Amino acid sequence: MKIVLDTNVLISALITRGVCRDLLEHCVQRHQIIISDFILNEVRENLQNKFHFDAQEIDEAVALFSAEMQTVSPALIEKHICRDPQDDMILGTAITGNAECIITGDEDLLVLGQYGQVRILSPAKFADFEARRK
Repeated sequence: MKIVLDTNVLISALITRGVCRDLLEHCVQRHQIIISDFILNEVRENLQNKFHFDAQEIDEAVALFSAEMQTVSPALIEKHICRDPQDDMILGTAITGNAECIITGDEDLLVLGQYGQVRILSPAKFADFEARRK
């Protein structure tokens, strides 16, 4: 299955042990993860500005994600869908990558539930979604 892991899930997987790290490891092994330069840039900015990672650590994380995931250019969303217009880039990434779902902790995305054919799920709900697909 093709999926998009939102920036907050990727960062949580890097900085804590728990649901997001387990989810990332699971998805790398069993699914195709779709990302965009927009997501990678958000990861880079947040790791630097919020979590004070050094440049080498950030470069290593971004390189790892780039090597394990398919990078696409987000589709242009004509009108703003999300309360936070930046989140439209996450939707655009999913559309271009033909993803079945976006996994996020962002309430601005979760409130949508679905966009077109793309389901929008919290990390905790992904296992149930995955099990129903089989």
